[in-house]
Amino acid sequence: MRMVEALLFAAAEPLDIDSIAGRLPEGADVGAVIEDLQKAYEDKGVNLVRIANKWMFRTADDLSFLMEREAVEQKRLSRAAMETLAIIAYHQPATRAEIEEIRGVSVSKGTIDVLMETGWVRLRGRKRTPGRPVTYGTTEEFLVHFGLENIGDLPGVDELKAAGLLDGRLPPGFDIPNPNEAGGEGDGEFADEEEYGADIDDHLAQETSEDD
Repeated sequence: MRMVEALLFAAAEPLDIDSIAGRLPEGADVGAVIEDLQKAYEDKGVNLVRIANKWMFRTADDLSFLMEREAVEQKRLSRAAMETLAIIAYHQPATRAEIEEIRGVSVSKGTIDVLMETGWVRLRGRKRTPGRPVTYGTTEEFLVHFGLENIGDLPGVDELKAAGLLDGRLPPGFDIPNPNEAGGEGDGEFADEEEYGADIDDHLAQETSEDD
């Protein structure tokens, strides 16, 4: 347990089970060790939490106010960027045309770029439809920032209503899709880094052409 504690404490990013197991003696029951360590820290100033199927130490929720002076003030996202991020999160993998159809307006130049620079959105792959449009999805950084174990933990209609984020008078048939990291039928992932890099170039070229 001390070995796992040391690994997690020194890690610069969350660690998955395989990464931890690779540093422990052969045959170690990593799951049991993590469970014991999680219990040992449940009443401490930091807690062992699972984020995006990886483990990390995080300041206990009730002590987060102590970090306020240390927090870096970040620029707020525009309403358009927030709407685009929400659409991508719930409908991923989503094409630009699909995002525009849901919003009812075009996605202005740079909106998706801002989300990609923030590290919350990435290119997912190409949709297996005519034209092979690029699709977008969320990242592990998105899950870490919002404290989600996986994308399926995003709030549903009832939770959004309770938080006051949805109008109580919703149109008939209104529903929120169940987000799925795996994507739907006909959604392709990039085969390798070379293909991904080429599509990044295509994405940037498309934005440049809009400037012209």
